[in-house]
Amino acid sequence: METIAFKSFLKNIAPKAFGVLGVSIPKSKFTAIDLSETNSTLNTVDVSSSEKLAVFVNHHININDAQVAFGGYLEVRTIYKRSEYFNSQAEEERNIHIGMDLWCPAETPIYAVFDATVHSFKNNTNFGDYGPTIILKHTIEGVPFYTLYGHLSLGSIADLEIGTPIKQGESFAVLGDASVNGDYPPHLHFQIIKDIQNYVGDYPGVCAKKDLEFYKNNCPNPNILLGL
Repeated sequence: METIAFKSFLKNIAPKAFGVLGVSIPKSKFTAIDLSETNSTLNTVDVSSSEKLAVFVNHHININDAQVAFGGYLEVRTIYKRSEYFNSQAEEERNIHIGMDLWCPAETPIYAVFDATVHSFKNNTNFGDYGPTIILKHTIEGVPFYTLYGHLSLGSIADLEIGTPIKQGESFAVLGDASVNGDYPPHLHFQIIKDIQNYVGDYPGVCAKKDLEFYKNNCPNPNILLGL
């Protein structure tokens, strides 16, 4: 399915999507947050420290009378400079975020947006990586696609099996904390993937500028489904 057609397909099914954080948090309690390199306020924050970044994120949530901060699709971020995983000298720096982040407390339950089966899962343990990750496969109206859930708890993948069916609206995971999630304040990395390629339990969530067009096409804005 071509990119334009796939995005149209997602828009058509979006009204039937279940909220990835469930239904107990109203959309009025979500607030947008800017973690891009153009946000000068971040120059005063040591973003290499998960604790100090958490203070910044939680302050933003509190002053906006919210429960969740969201954003990040196609943001160019400096936060990844702290990790060699994103800055191999053999390739161009990866600093463009191609999923959406939902910043909220550890142990927050995560729900399936549509009926699915477990495609794969893995604990991605590189510093700054996803930590425990689950990828679900969906097939709707004959169209297969995938959703990725990163920065989960270890318990979320402990007893999981590939091929397990997950019902829409079923809670299948919870968020992890900085000790397991790649050393970040607790948050969900949510990403739509058209072609999973040959990845298992992992898929790039941050890309280099030279690869941006491919990933923009293969990973459309998750907000198409989330509607925030």
